[in-house]
Amino acid sequence: MTQTIAPRVRTVVLLLLAAACALLAAAGPASAHAALTGSDPQQGAVVDTAPAQVSLTFSESVSLDDDSLRVLDPKGKRVDEGRPSGTGGTTYSVRLHSGLPDGTYTVTYQVVSADSHPVAGAYTFSIGAPSDTSVSVYGTDPGGGAVGWLYGLGRYVSYAGFVVLVGGAAFVLACWPRASGVRAVQRLVVSGWLALTSATLLLLLLRGSYTGSGTFGDVFDLGLLGEVLQTKSGAALVSRLLLLAAAALFVAVLFGAYDKREDEEKRDLTFGLAVGGTVVAAGLAATWAMSEHASVGLQAGIAMPVDVVHLLAVAAWLGGLVSLLVALYRASAETPVPAVAVRRFSRVAFGSVVALVATGTYQSWRQLGSWSAFTDTRYGQWLLAKIGLVVVLVGIAYLSRRWTARLAEAGPAVVRQREGARKNEQGQPARKAAVGGTSGTGKASAATVGAAGTAEAGDSRRAAQLARQRAAMDAARQKKERDADPQRSGLRRSVLAEAGVAVVLLAVTTVLTQTEPGRTEQEAKAAGASSTAPAAPSTGAVTLDMPFDTGGRNGKGVVRVELDPARVGANALHLYVERPDGSAFDVPEVKVAFTQQAKDIGPLPVVPDHITTGHWSASGVQIPIAGDWEVTVTVRTSDIDQVTVSKNAQIG
Repeated sequence: MTQTIAPRVRTVVLLLLAAACALLAAAGPASAHAALTGSDPQQGAVVDTAPAQVSLTFSESVSLDDDSLRVLDPKGKRVDEGRPSGTGGTTYSVRLHSGLPDGTYTVTYQVVSADSHPVAGAYTFSIGAPSDTSVSVYGTDPGGGAVGWLYGLGRYVSYAGFVVLVGGAAFVLACWPRASGVRAVQRLVVSGWLALTSATLLLLLLRGSYTGSGTFGDVFDLGLLGEVLQTKSGAALVSRLLLLAAAALFVAVLFGAYDKREDEEKRDLTFGLAVGGTVVAAGLAATWAMSEHASVGLQAGIAMPVDVVHLLAVAAWLGGLVSLLVALYRASAETPVPAVAVRRFSRVAFGSVVALVATGTYQSWRQLGSWSAFTDTRYGQWLLAKIGLVVVLVGIAYLSRRWTARLAEAGPAVVRQREGARKNEQGQPARKAAVGGTSGTGKASAATVGAAGTAEAGDSRRAAQLARQRAAMDAARQKKERDADPQRSGLRRSVLAEAGVAVVLLAVTTVLTQTEPGRTEQEAKAAGASSTAPAAPSTGAVTLDMPFDTGGRNGKGVVRVELDPARVGANALHLYVERPDGSAFDVPEVKVAFTQQAKDIGPLPVVPDHITTGHWSASGVQIPIAGDWEVTVTVRTSDIDQVTVSKNAQIG
């Protein structure tokens, strides 16, 4: 059983890492965190004369370059001047060439939102009349492809490295100072530093391609790298590298001068290392807060410090958990993890959970804004998954606290038992050697004289063989002592389960940072709906729903009028009659008329033909001029019951 512990741990870790990678791959490219909320001309609009410029309005400020906004004619040729300008906090425009001919034009945009994520899209508008166009409005999502996948992986590794580096160092200083001399803990913290440093360099190299073309060829473009360094995200990554240099010095002191001091001397150095380490850790956390979700939107001045506290709490909990797991499995029997260290970590973890709940509640309110966003937005759905994982993690942590209490109660008895076992093991070989030497003194003397030269030749091989045997016996004894402690074995299993859930939780958190906040998504949907409502002609139809009640039997319902394309000239008209429950039904007669009172035109009568149950249609309906038209519908449900309803619509 003892021989299978390490392979099982490796298998579990590999499976959990595979699950984390699957989550990252399923997340796809980063969602746009700044949404297009308006444009002039509007999407699908048909304008009489060529506009002087095209303006786009986003839900938050964005970064642009000379090619961020493009306007293409029906043949795909650029007709903009290529120098976007900002006319407001979130509105940007690009001037167009004069004298543009009639036809359909395509507007494309690729910008970077204030929280560092790329945003791209396209739409069309027409001058004079729509035309065929060779330009496709569908393209590759920003932040997608292999570069986007690598960037997402780099983000995950950077979060994991930060958690292990900060949490491992905190575990040594706050929970178990003697762990500074445990080789496995040293390797863990140094690995966290290496992972965070490597991932930061990778993100810095990928940043330009990630927000731009998405091709590997741009990864080593020094000019593009120079542009990245001038952005907020580039400055954050460079600041992180500088802070990691200070973190390297901290780690060197922690596992060097600090480890070599006696317990009394360590207390004097612990306070200084704790203060310095907290400053460096907070600075590292701030490099995320200053460039991502917390830096934009509602209450950014409060959200950034809250985000720093949130990240530090995550590191103290999850990073300390991984350090405890490594110590429980890899620490030698001579220096086992003491019960007091486990109790201290339990208190640290409890405080971290309290901080996470407080800061997470604020962040959830800030990023969602409504209860419906939990289920109606992608961010809310991922957040629910994260909350569920945290609940599971807290439940497993509760079991770990129970094992901790049992370990503390059984600690003194186990120590006495181990000391007695060691004394017995050391005494038995000595007694056996004494007995053997007494019974065979004469024979031993003769053999010694006769084989002196042979013994000298085999001394080195014999010494090496004895050293290997002693090492094997020590390893077996350590495993035996480890398995003889059921409390410590139970604690190892529960901590391993916690660490497994933590790996998946970290992957979900990484996906959340790449997902558009629920509040932004809902605001963008609302703004998009309001901006496209007046521009219904651009979608190819005007739809009017008018309830009616003739007063007779089966006299209630809704009449729907659809006019396509709702422009000056010939139009197709479709009319539908439905009951209040939505089912179609026939009426004896329906008539339609169009009136424009401002120009004293109309009513222009239309008598549609019956097509099928509840459906009438008329083609070639002529609208002479553009403007605000009153659409009137007369519905007769019997020989004597009829009613006339009307609604206004902007046509042309």
